[in-house]
Amino acid sequence: MKTKALAKKSGSHEREYLSADERRARGKALRDKVSRGSQAGWKAKKGRRDPVELICESNAGRIPALIPIRFGRMSASPFAFYRGAAALMAADLATTPTSGLRVQACGDAHLMNFGGFATPERNIIFDINDLDETLPAPFEWDLKRLAASMVIAAQHLQFADSDAARIAIDTAREYRERMADYASMRALDVWYDRIDPQRYEDRSGDEEILKAARKRMTDRIEAQKKKTVPDHLYPKLVTTEGAKPRIKDDPPLIFHPSKELAPGLESGFKEPLAAYRDSLPEHTRTLFDRFHLFDFAIKVVGVGSVGTMCAVMLFMAADDDPLFLQVKEARASVLEPYAGKSLHPNHGQRVIVGQRLMQAASDIFLGWTHGKNGRDYYVRQLRDMKMSALIEDWDERLLRLYGRMCAHALARAHARSGDAATMSGYMGSGRTFDEAIGEFAVEYADQTAADYRQFLRAIRRKRIKAAVESEA
Repeated sequence: MKTKALAKKSGSHEREYLSADERRARGKALRDKVSRGSQAGWKAKKGRRDPVELICESNAGRIPALIPIRFGRMSASPFAFYRGAAALMAADLATTPTSGLRVQACGDAHLMNFGGFATPERNIIFDINDLDETLPAPFEWDLKRLAASMVIAAQHLQFADSDAARIAIDTAREYRERMADYASMRALDVWYDRIDPQRYEDRSGDEEILKAARKRMTDRIEAQKKKTVPDHLYPKLVTTEGAKPRIKDDPPLIFHPSKELAPGLESGFKEPLAAYRDSLPEHTRTLFDRFHLFDFAIKVVGVGSVGTMCAVMLFMAADDDPLFLQVKEARASVLEPYAGKSLHPNHGQRVIVGQRLMQAASDIFLGWTHGKNGRDYYVRQLRDMKMSALIEDWDERLLRLYGRMCAHALARAHARSGDAATMSGYMGSGRTFDEAIGEFAVEYADQTAADYRQFLRAIRRKRIKAAVESEA
């Protein structure tokens, strides 16, 4: 009783102290309001928005000339379409039953937004690596997007329907079991936890596939370590012909913008860079001050981000000492119309705060700013040993293992901002929740296939324009 009384007097922590068992019981009681079985399946609600119309609305504010490239990339496959249609799924998730248990959500937790990257100590960890859409929201929204992406990837690889369903269920089970682990851990241990891809311990018992996966990861990590910025990225992106180093143009994917497209260009982005510097921790400012801006260019990235103001900035501390910073426009999260507005005045700040909440370790150059064009931005290093999944030659067992790794990373991220014990209590210890999420994933994959066909019809009928890029 004395502990509870002290907890009630703790200022910003003014809330009743509950043990882990009491919080689990609260989570279990939530099933009376929103059963785990109600999370199963997907059926479009009457009056569901035209998917093409909703996707086109998400083009507002994008660079018009780049929108056909976005649509061309989305047209490549149902999997590519799904990657670019986060806004569409956010609208659909908002119509499904929700547990009411909120976390700092990724907002776009498909399997390609997980992967390896370097910590400030230059170790490689596995984690969520794209948080443009992050916002507090119900925990199951992220899990449903991840599970559905596993089914769509399995279909892309032409696996049997039964295998695709099992992968989705396995992904949900891993999330549930890892959350139960985090519920029993000390709070600091949850925050210190990291996933080492080279030493990953999988509980499936399939040592053969785990050994093969570790070897793949080790080989990729060793290859990435050789691709240093001075020796690999710099000569690939920069020409040294002329008075000073300059980023190579490769239109329409890399190009130097006009003054109209990039206000502040003439002044060297003095004010936005000063604001970015102020967003950095004080010790990082000392390092940043060693570098000087040499060039700035628009650089098209990803699928969903195509058309937004994404750029790369080249800084130099010395002739052989470059730094590339990626500047990405931060727009309102696709979750905002359904989960509530961000508490942060700058959407770049929203992304960075969410990233630091969800990731076990983050880039030291993470920061945010506001441009003269009225847009918000966040900043990070370009390709700092970042590795995403290359799934084209995967078999069913490898995709299944990868789904479990993603689910583990997602559970760890959610446990940092949410109440792991309450979420664990809601999900329980049986297969009811796993199978519900698996059923949703399979049926939403069917919805995605139907939306993709409608999207292709819109391209064929010239309702929208798509530009398919050359593979050369």
